Amino acid sequence: MLVRHGHTPTTGKVLPGRAKGLHLSPEGKSQAEKVADHFSVVNGIAAVYSSPMERTIETAKPIANSVGVKVRRHRGLIEADFGSWTGKKLSDLRKLPDWKQVQNNPSGFRFPSGESFLEIQSRIAKAIADIVEEHRGEIVVAVSHADTIKTLIATALGTPLDLFQRINISPCSVSPILYGPSSPHVLAVNSTGADIISLLPKTS
Repeated sequence: MLVRHGHTPTTGKVLPGRAKGLHLSPEGKSQAEKVADHFSVVNGIAAVYSSPMERTIETAKPIANSVGVKVRRHRGLIEADFGSWTGKKLSDLRKLPDWKQVQNNPSGFRFPSGESFLEIQSRIAKAIADIVEEHRGEIVVAVSHADTIKTLIATALGTPLDLFQRINISPCSVSPILYGPSSPHVLAVNSTGADIISLLPKTS
């Protein structure tokens, strides 16, 4: 159950990246409490993992508390390294010639002094594979970031990375993926409703 962190003061305005000190806004805290309430009625959540960033941990803690586990930090779930773009206003970044490549040909793009989208995709895929291996047959929540979740969903769907920007991941949305012996099954994307149980696979 992939969860994006809640709203922050920079959401939709700035590319915060891995800069420290960014916390949830009051709206984000409310979103985190609300999604935690939704998870509280899901039986059998074995673990709650989080990116090590403050905003993801603050989102993961209410979820973990609601299901009676502790937050486990996982470095592989961390935000993308945006390099020299970190902290820049999105309105300014959209004016750059490179912005078109980020949107239309991300597989060939590397953030200046930062990660490439292929590296982001490979990193999050390995992190989730490690978590799946440790929790076979169990329900796990992983709190991460928009771009990392989008690239992971593209991987699970078999969608080319150059089309991953067509996926939308809202703050505190839930995107469940079923990992079994064959190909992954994306059960839903960007769900913000209360009926999380309905997103889980039915067992006989």
